[in-house]
Amino acid sequence: MSVFRRALTVTATATALTLGFALPALAHVSIQPGSVEQGSFSKVAFRVPNERDDASTTKIEVTFPVDHPLPFVSVKPVPGWKAEVTEGKLPTPVQSQYGEITEAVTKITWSGGEVKPGEFQEFEVSLGGLPTTADHLYFPTKQTYSSGEVVDWKDEPKADGGEAEHPVPALKLTPPTGDDHHGAAASAAPSAAPAVTMTAAPVAADAHDPGSTDGTARLIGGAGVVVGLAGVGVAIAALRRRPTA
Repeated sequence: MSVFRRALTVTATATALTLGFALPALAHVSIQPGSVEQGSFSKVAFRVPNERDDASTTKIEVTFPVDHPLPFVSVKPVPGWKAEVTEGKLPTPVQSQYGEITEAVTKITWSGGEVKPGEFQEFEVSLGGLPTTADHLYFPTKQTYSSGEVVDWKDEPKADGGEAEHPVPALKLTPPTGDDHHGAAASAAPSAAPAVTMTAAPVAADAHDPGSTDGTARLIGGAGVVVGLAGVGVAIAALRRRPTA
């Protein structure tokens, strides 16, 4: 028993140490998912955890890259938060698959809400016309607390592979897998404004359609009759096989 208890203690200690080392990395502002396909239209979320025990996060400012500007950006509303999208002229026009880009979204600011201690919030954004040549995009982010503290997540990865003190949220861009789904979405998008398409899930049967309801009832009733007749047949066969006294 003592050996078993000792093993449990060692396991619990190792688990606690593993979680303890993992928590700081999880607490950083990050982008979910961390990678998308080059040239695609994708939805990502800026995941913002609150790292303070005595203050709430009250504002998030995300700066968009100007070296690889995104021609189509739209924001999903977050209850309790106001999103302000800032557009501006680029220092240098950039050629893309949609033509020359001279203006683009440069920053999105969310404010008015609250991320309390021990909580996190995700701010979703649709990004269209992602670069076809870059392998990553950086989104420097400022996180403001109710105490007045501002944490600037802007440090790029270290050359030696070590983690920076305030790592910048990064989105990895991977080569297309060969599925032309993203290409079709890109070609269908307008050249001047983001497109939003809502698709309703298919419905097997309309619960308010009398015809479908009646057909379903008849089917169930017919199945019940068949099962009942089968049961009667089994009972009669059993009675015939009973030995006589």
